[in-house]
Amino acid sequence: MSLLAVRDLAVARGGLRAVEGVSFDLAAGGALVLRGPNGIGKTTLLRSLAGLQPAVAGVIEAAPDAIAYAGHSDGLKPALSAAENLRFWAEIFGGEDIAGALDAMNLRELADRPAHALSAGQKRRLGLARLMVTGRPVWLLDEPTVSLDRDSVSLFAAMLRAHLGRGGAAVIATHIELGLPEAEILELGPYRASQARREARPAGFNEAFG
Repeated sequence: MSLLAVRDLAVARGGLRAVEGVSFDLAAGGALVLRGPNGIGKTTLLRSLAGLQPAVAGVIEAAPDAIAYAGHSDGLKPALSAAENLRFWAEIFGGEDIAGALDAMNLRELADRPAHALSAGQKRRLGLARLMVTGRPVWLLDEPTVSLDRDSVSLFAAMLRAHLGRGGAAVIATHIELGLPEAEILELGPYRASQARREARPAGFNEAFG
C-alpha cells in the first residue's frame, strides 16, 4: 500500500513549468532520493508534494495529515529554547514526546539554550528533530544535511533509517550518501519540461507565502 502516490505530476516555478510527467509510488519503509542539477526543480517538486504550492498538472495521493516537510528554513522560534521549540511543534502535531527527538539529534545538552544562541549546525539539528515529533509517516526533506558536520550527518542518517524501519517513508533531495541501500534514485533530468511554457498562476496565489 502506497503512503504517497504521484501520477504524471508537473510543477512550475515563477510561472515556468520546471519538470513534468513525474510518477512514483512510495510504500511503507521506502525512500526516494531526488537528483538533478541545481535549478531543475527539486525544491519546487517537494513544495508541491507538501501542499505548499499547487501543481500544474497530475495527481498527488496521500492520507490526510500524512506529510511532514523540512525545507531550507529550520522553522524555529528564536526566543524559545530547543526543548520549548520541540514541545511547541509536538503540541501542534498531536503531542508526541520530545525525549526521543532530543536524543536522536544529540540535543540533550542544548535543551535549555535559546534557539537564537545556537550555531547554524545546531539549529539544523533541532529543525530536523522536529520531524520526529510530528508523528507523520511521510517525510519530505530538502537538502537536509546543509550546515551539518560529519557526525551530525551520521545522526540524521540514523534517525532517518529508524523512521523507515518503523514503517515511515521519505522523499529526499540530496547529493549526500545517507547509507540507504534500499532507496530508489529519481533523476529529474529526463523530466525537465520540454519547453519553457508559461503557466497561469492560480487566482489569489502568492509565491512569497506558498
